[in-house]
Parts: sequence; structure tokens; C-alpha cells
Amino acid sequence: MANETREQFRILFLDRKNQIIADEVQSYGTVDQAPVYPREIVRRALELAASSLILVHNHPSGDPAPSIADIAITREIVAAAKPLGVAVHDHRVIGRAGAASFKTLGLI
Repeated sequence: MANETREQFRILFLDRKNQIIADEVQSYGTVDQAPVYPREIVRRALELAASSLILVHNHPSGDPAPSIADIAITREIVAAAKPLGVAVHDHRVIGRAGAASFKTLGLI
């Protein structure tokens, strides 16, 4: 994902033992954004009987630092998933300069 020229938003769906059930691309975007729909993410998690998620997207600019929009949408996803018993373990941003973890940065 680090060398992609367009943003893509992927989701790792996990079971109770944190084993991967599915790794899916939720959306492809442009050079600086990808559409993300919390409702669709949670709907898909329920379809797969996932207990938790890891969100992953790339920054084609190469800088993995989370944007204000990244932080806001992550909070929306966490808020939508929590009442239904689906945890968001992390949101990773991938760039050519490395990767950033929302969990490590204290954003989740």
C-alpha cells in the first residue's frame, strides 16, 4: 500500500481470538482521500460475525501522520461499532516514510 498512487481503505475483520476472518478493501479514493462509511463497515463486520477490526489506509503523499479527517472518521467508526460489540483495535496509516498506529499514538 505504501507505493499506491491512490488512497485505499482496508479493513481486517477479526474473530474472538483475533484471527483474521477477512481482509477487504472498503474503498478506493483519490490522491488525498478515500470515502469511508462507518455504517457499511459495521454492517460488514456483523455479516462476517467479526468481533473486532483493524482499519488500514495509505497516504500516497508518503507521510503516515494521521490527518484531522483520519482521526474524526476513526472516532465515528469506533462509536458506531462499540454498541454492537465490535471493537476497533487499531487504525494504521501506511506511507513510504513508514507507518503510524492510532493505538500507539493514543488516538484509540
